[in-house]
Amino acid sequence: MAARVLLQRHAAPLTASLVAGSIMLYPRAALAEAPDSYTPIKKPIYDDLDAVPTTATLPPARPSSPSSTTSTTVVPENPASPSLQEVVVHTPQQPQQQQARGPTPTDRLASQVREARLFLYRHACNAEDALNRTMDRAFHLERSFTDTVAGLAPRAETGEKLMPGLVYVLVAAMAGSMVTRRSNILLRATVPVAFGVAMGWTALPVTMGNVSELAWRYEQRFPVVAQSHIKTREAWTNSVQFAEAHRRVVVDAVDDKVKSARETVEDWVKKGK
Repeated sequence: MAARVLLQRHAAPLTASLVAGSIMLYPRAALAEAPDSYTPIKKPIYDDLDAVPTTATLPPARPSSPSSTTSTTVVPENPASPSLQEVVVHTPQQPQQQQARGPTPTDRLASQVREARLFLYRHACNAEDALNRTMDRAFHLERSFTDTVAGLAPRAETGEKLMPGLVYVLVAAMAGSMVTRRSNILLRATVPVAFGVAMGWTALPVTMGNVSELAWRYEQRFPVVAQSHIKTREAWTNSVQFAEAHRRVVVDAVDDKVKSARETVEDWVKKGK
């Protein structure tokens, strides 16, 4: 019973070894080439090189065109047979000039991007130029204002000081306002200005001269205002000269009267002695 079990366990490996050895040791002929009766089961990967195209297998010839050339080649119908057969082969000719093609979507997108960039660049340049012009005008106005204010101040060699003079002008204007506080609106508007201007010409003659020159430059931009100013100044100058002449006449007459009266009194005093 034990021997039977052992034989069953070793029988399968032993049988497999015998079958493999018989297959390997089976005598057969080894051929370098396939026998004539061998037929391949699978389809070959490459086409048969012995097959040569013939007139029966070739498509019909097309009419000749400028874009193609026709060449005649003599090939054997069968490499084993000496007979030859002409085969007509059409070889396409490369076009002399490439056919013009339309713009691609990439080209159109690049063109649109270019136009957008140029548009933004032009507007950015215009905005920059406008900003530069505005800043130039602002700087010009600032410089003109500072130069004007600096030109109104008196020079150091004149010895005129602004601080006490301006105080005097303000006090004079306030005095005129106080004098005309119970008068009509016209006097309350003009008398303080007149008092201030009069005090300005008295305390700050150089500064008032600079102010008058500046006012005259601005008035020259308006010919009507300039002509009115000239006429008013001439009338005022004539009035002052007329008043000055009458003052001199009156002073001379008074001096003559006083002199004659003094001489008369002196004569009386001498006679009384």
